[in-house]
Amino acid sequence: MNFSSERRPLRASAWSSLWLLTRRDLKVRYSTSMLGYLWSILDPLLMSLIYWFVFTQVFHRTVGETPYIIFLLTALLPWVWVNGAISDSTRAFLRDVRLVRSIAMPRWIWVGRIICSKGIEFLLSLPVLIVFAIFSGAHIGWGVLLFPVAVILLAILTLGTGLLISPLVVFFRDLERASKLLLRVLFYASPIIYGASDLPPFAQPLAWLNPLSGIFAMFRAGFFPDQINWYLMAVSAIECVVILIIGALVFRRSIAGVLKEL
Repeated sequence: MNFSSERRPLRASAWSSLWLLTRRDLKVRYSTSMLGYLWSILDPLLMSLIYWFVFTQVFHRTVGETPYIIFLLTALLPWVWVNGAISDSTRAFLRDVRLVRSIAMPRWIWVGRIICSKGIEFLLSLPVLIVFAIFSGAHIGWGVLLFPVAVILLAILTLGTGLLISPLVVFFRDLERASKLLLRVLFYASPIIYGASDLPPFAQPLAWLNPLSGIFAMFRAGFFPDQINWYLMAVSAIECVVILIIGALVFRRSIAGVLKEL
């Protein structure tokens, strides 16, 4: 019996299910909204404009680079992906309990569809970055080649985190609220309104422990070559892979208990 030939239809079915659920999430999110797609860009755009105004018009800015609005957007846009993916992953199983129980397909898809839908929203928000880059006169360098690498690493990081947290929330419901608090802390602990190199010496270890530091540096590399730190990027890549492995192991060992608990 050829097991490899049997696995191919199963894999194709799994990816097809992932795509169908991702499309369903996007349709549900935007079908009842008048602004639709614009909601995916309003949040990071408004946040960027507020921080730009505060740090350039109200206070004398000592962090980041010019044009500061581009510096902000290159981190805030991917941050919205991270924040939304992790927040929604806490209810990956609780939101569709009946479907999770009744539909026979790989359970990781319920987390994967969240990562994919938020990732698509991120890609759809990139025209905002392009428009501001044009009007602000930002120069694009060879570092833009790191942009796709950053997208892949961010997908790996969010998937690993989602696989880790989604089953645990089923057993510990308070983890859903705790994750929201941790995300607020992570926002300021990540180099979003500042760069990793702007941290004082005593806080530099935080940048190396945070995988978002190297990822955001990759997103900014095309516009700000000084943000390139190969060692930091390499460490972030390793941390993303480790988080994915840990998340996959936790998910695999706990999914049976999750199905019983639901």
